Amino acid sequence: MKSNCADPFPLEGEGWRLLLAGLLLTTATPALAARPNIVVLLADDWGFSDVGAYGSEIATPNIDALARAGTRFSNFHVAASCAPTRAMLQTGVSHHRAGLGNMPETIPPAHQGKPGYDAVINDRVVTIAQMLQAAGYRTAFSGKWHLGKTRDKLPRARGYDHAFALSQSGADNFEDKPNLLLYDHADWSEDDRPAKLPKDFYSSRFIIDKAVQYIDTGDPRRPFFASINFLANHIPVQAPDADIAAYRGRYDTGWTALRAARRARTIAAGVMPADVGLVTMDSTTDWATLSPAEQKQRSRAFEAYAGMATAMDREVGRLVAHLKASGQYDNTIFVFLSDNGPEGIDPMAGINGIFARAYYNQRPDQQGRPGSLTAIGTSFASAAASPLRGYKFTASEGGLRVPLIIAWPGNRAWRAGAVQPAFAQVMDVTPTLLAAAGVAAPGETWQGRAVEPIQGHSLVPLLTGAATSVHPADEPLGYELAGNAVLFKGDYKLVRNLKPYGDSVWRLYDIRRDPAETRDLSAAMPDRARAMAADYAAYARAEQVLDMPPGYEAPKQVADNAMRDLLVPRLKRSLVAMAPWLIGVLGLVVGGIVAWRRRR
Repeated sequence: MKSNCADPFPLEGEGWRLLLAGLLLTTATPALAARPNIVVLLADDWGFSDVGAYGSEIATPNIDALARAGTRFSNFHVAASCAPTRAMLQTGVSHHRAGLGNMPETIPPAHQGKPGYDAVINDRVVTIAQMLQAAGYRTAFSGKWHLGKTRDKLPRARGYDHAFALSQSGADNFEDKPNLLLYDHADWSEDDRPAKLPKDFYSSRFIIDKAVQYIDTGDPRRPFFASINFLANHIPVQAPDADIAAYRGRYDTGWTALRAARRARTIAAGVMPADVGLVTMDSTTDWATLSPAEQKQRSRAFEAYAGMATAMDREVGRLVAHLKASGQYDNTIFVFLSDNGPEGIDPMAGINGIFARAYYNQRPDQQGRPGSLTAIGTSFASAAASPLRGYKFTASEGGLRVPLIIAWPGNRAWRAGAVQPAFAQVMDVTPTLLAAAGVAAPGETWQGRAVEPIQGHSLVPLLTGAATSVHPADEPLGYELAGNAVLFKGDYKLVRNLKPYGDSVWRLYDIRRDPAETRDLSAAMPDRARAMAADYAAYARAEQVLDMPPGYEAPKQVADNAMRDLLVPRLKRSLVAMAPWLIGVLGLVVGGIVAWRRRR
């Protein structure tokens, strides 16, 4: 997403940002005269209504408590998949300019290495960790990184004093094991060295263990910045048995009933308008047409999904309790968000299902447990994003609109318990935190080299109630990933989804009044649609967006890349390893035939 308008609070020098931050600090309690600590809690593949404070039936009491202490954003947007969002969250710069025009798993070979398509974070951007570290902050990273795997691309090279990081999109949550359909090993590292996982490893718990360890390291007189990045709820969906058991039977009525119930609760929670629509996507199967065994498989998968979310929330509570016990809670800014909407890819579909059954225990009663490769599929993903259309990878609101909670519990200037309906996007998080910390952002240079300037806007005026928007109504904001594209402008959104998520047709929606994207306005507002299409074309030129190759589909590209880079080499290695045995067997067969003929 790119802004073509100047930020009303200049990003260079001391400027209005630092003046505003200073005013906020001096109007807070005396204990807040020191710069705030900052904790960013990034969930993986959570839908818009997966948090209790946003209308979920899933128990997330600790995240809900942060919502009561801060502001819930109901119109906040990210990229439709993980690495591009993470690049923008870390830098405040668009994912194309940061090098993540596409991910390693979904990039077509023809795009690899083209400008903006490094598939790793490039050196033209500065991370928030680098900026805060230079300003005296202690910095720590824990969890999923997915922005590069070489030493110069890992967190320590990008401003983190300490880092326990996974370079890949996901891994097993109980074992030191990769997603065997995508990778040949789980690439965990600690401070740039390969890391071994403990025997009692569970991802959410251990990620918080490491975050607490790093927070407690170093000079306590210096504030800390902790980037905490969970694997929950990425494939494989896995959770402790007790957490799964807590939801036993909860989803036996299926995804259509869940989608309707979630819609009602989002309205009651105040994060959706009372008349929000409810679409049924073409990818949603009629629950009643499934066999009892299929229904059991699917409902058990979503029980595991809910259990995984609750397990993650419990670890958030453990971190909060530690900060309260150490007297740091009040002067800590908490940011909670998801990196994209819920995952709809099903590893049991197509040829992947053959490998999944070979490598994993996929019985219904094993869903979410060690040794399984559990996923919720497109129909339950649609319910997790309710009442929005779409899910991960799509440019529909269900893929891009996610929960965002920002709280500074001890700062009376920041509103508590508010719902903020103004448009916001992931590039706004970095300038918001810099403003609150009183740290000047770089312009076009950083430590003597040219860099991409921050493109987001500070959300501080929304957090204090000083403004009702930070993005002007005439500001065009473009977005593109894997051919699915958007142009936001005021309350309106022009969107196009390629197969298998759409038909490549541009459609126009008023996402303030119709966030579920049920009424296409392109025929009723042709002039607006044409003007926004021209704005998108300008964005695509400025960001060097490439057209997708004919026939490109993101899920198919994931499978093709995995087949080329992993499964075929794995098969070749297996054949080479088996060659002596095969030659021996062949020799026995040939020898037997020769002996038989001689006897005759």
